[in-house]
Amino acid sequence: MRGLTGAGPTRAQGTFQAAITAVAVLAALALLVSACGTGGTGARDEGPAHADSVAGAATTPSYSPSNTPKPVDAVRLIKGDPKVSAAVKRGLKPCVADEYPIDVSYGHLTGGSVDDVVINVLTCGDAVGVGAYVYREQGNGYENVFKAEEPPVYAEIDRGDLVVTKQVYEKGDPVSNPSGEDVITYRWTAGRFAKKYSTRNEYSNAVGGGASTAPDN
Repeated sequence: MRGLTGAGPTRAQGTFQAAITAVAVLAALALLVSACGTGGTGARDEGPAHADSVAGAATTPSYSPSNTPKPVDAVRLIKGDPKVSAAVKRGLKPCVADEYPIDVSYGHLTGGSVDDVVINVLTCGDAVGVGAYVYREQGNGYENVFKAEEPPVYAEIDRGDLVVTKQVYEKGDPVSNPSGEDVITYRWTAGRFAKKYSTRNEYSNAVGGGASTAPDN
């Protein structure tokens, strides 16, 4: 009886293990068929997706800024420029300590490999522009390629164009309240700045939309 009792559990265990093995094989086959039928989607796709993201990040070109020159000594450049009027040079004095009323900006205007320099000379009290200049790198120095000295005037860079704003005063207008402004856009063409178009903004008619555009032909 002991022999029979001992043999019984052994056969049962063997049968149970065989059943587990069969179930495991069937489950593995089911997973394999499912993966093939769905085109390999699921957890296995997660690996290549991350790999693609890393590869994309590695191959994305980094932003390359323009070749901006070293900050120029704008005061020295203006005072040493024979094209700048004597009146502008005399008026260019520090407002506080060694701070001069000068705005300097850099950007591509003339198609060179290095950014051009735009300098605006202002007054200390009311920041009225008395001179606007563009300098282009030439050899070891800078060449004055544009100037506007009819105050109030201000120049800036707008998407590769030079935009000059001139305040318009009528008789009796205070400095703080001009009657309008002329906005003139210049573009570097054939080695010089050529006027492309201009806009007159009448401040007195601003509420009624009194801005008019007069493109050059």
